[in-house]
Amino acid sequence: MLHDRRVWVLAAGVILAMSISGCQRNRDGSLRSDGEVQTEQARLDEASTKASEGEYSDALEIFHAILEDNPTSGEAYLGIGDVYLEQKDYVKAEPALARAAKLEPRSYQAQFQHGLALQMLDRFLEAVQAYHRALTIDPDSAEANRNLAMSYLRMDEPRNAMPFADRAIQLDPTAGDGWVTLGAAYEGMQNWSEAAAAYIAASERMEPTPELMRNLLRVLIELKRYREVISTAQTLQRFGPDADAFERSGWAAFRLGEYSDSLDYYRKSVEIDPEFWQAWNGIGVNRLNAWLLSNREDSSAFRDSGEAFRSSLRINGDQTKVISLVLKYQL
Repeated sequence: MLHDRRVWVLAAGVILAMSISGCQRNRDGSLRSDGEVQTEQARLDEASTKASEGEYSDALEIFHAILEDNPTSGEAYLGIGDVYLEQKDYVKAEPALARAAKLEPRSYQAQFQHGLALQMLDRFLEAVQAYHRALTIDPDSAEANRNLAMSYLRMDEPRNAMPFADRAIQLDPTAGDGWVTLGAAYEGMQNWSEAAAAYIAASERMEPTPELMRNLLRVLIELKRYREVISTAQTLQRFGPDADAFERSGWAAFRLGEYSDSLDYYRKSVEIDPEFWQAWNGIGVNRLNAWLLSNREDSSAFRDSGEAFRSSLRINGDQTKVISLVLKYQL
């Protein structure tokens, strides 16, 4: 009986200790009253409002004042980190968010925001770990699944990225950036057809961007879908003159047997970038082809071909195939 009573007393003591340790304390170690807790919450709300209104200095001042009274306020550290994220100051954001994540291990927001700061600092392995912690708390977060996939992709691990990219789409099929991430995962695995389908799905759900169109262009080239290569390259020109897109259009048009269009695209490419030796090669091949099709009678085409190839070689002399062509036809 005495033994049972001692066990009960010991258990009660443990429970009491746990209860006391779980209570919020002031800097001097004294327990905080309900009024102090409510006052802190009001100050947190005030700081968050100022941050949402763009008054970042005032918000930071309040968050730091809260930490003076309560150095274990995870919400204050999270608020500081969020302000620095908004300001794109990731170096300052990361330590604040790391502290928030440690103080609030069950807070999805703390874990996710810490992952975001790490990702923006190119600390991808640590970002992966933070996003996994966030997904342990909320496995149905599309943004955490997507960002985790993106971090794996930056680590050149498309197979690890794939399940999370796919899960992000299942959770939010309307998000264009989710489809971009899925496309990048498929592209990393050299599944060109699925990559193209994902990039096209992204373009249907978001405003096309140069980055998205270049991604789509790359996989269409791999698939030899020449007509779509040309149309995608034309879309890229809407964002500004693009020598590479014109060069790729020239390549696709030549493959389609549309030699006049091909030559025009290549010439537009070197007008934008006179140092683009691949486009000079395209001009050279087109004009050499014209000379050969004329039964070697079109001297203008012959001359243009030699000039184009020499322009290419002046920029990049390490081209054995081009040198062989010049020597073979005495261009």
